Amino acid sequence: MKTKSVRQTATFEASRTDVYEALMDSKTHSKFTGAPAKISRAVGGKFSAHGGYCDGVNLELVPGKRIVQTWRGANWPEGYYSKTIYNLASVGKKTRLTFTQSGVPEKEYVHIKQGWIDHYWSPMKAMFVKKSSAKK
Repeated sequence: MKTKSVRQTATFEASRTDVYEALMDSKTHSKFTGAPAKISRAVGGKFSAHGGYCDGVNLELVPGKRIVQTWRGANWPEGYYSKTIYNLASVGKKTRLTFTQSGVPEKEYVHIKQGWIDHYWSPMKAMFVKKSSAKK
């Protein structure tokens, strides 16, 4: 099977800890995506998001800095997983997320690439802007 890699960056008006928590806390994750999520906070623990559309296993967790997971869409070949890496860096009072997903099946690439923007980065940005405005 031919595969491709997705590489994206996004900057959020939030701390690294807040961005990490948005990705790893089941309740916060569900809030910004608008879909059920169940996320283990342990290395070796499993997660599912978007009401079971995607699932995987945590390979490496460095709170506030890095998340590495196996990841698959429900419509992918049985037992096949890609690898996602989320790196978080402080940029002043903001956080820059550098994201890589390797091993995406070529036929799913366009859908997956746009899906991260539409279902993760854009709603996360909106959630943090709303939180920031509420504090003022």
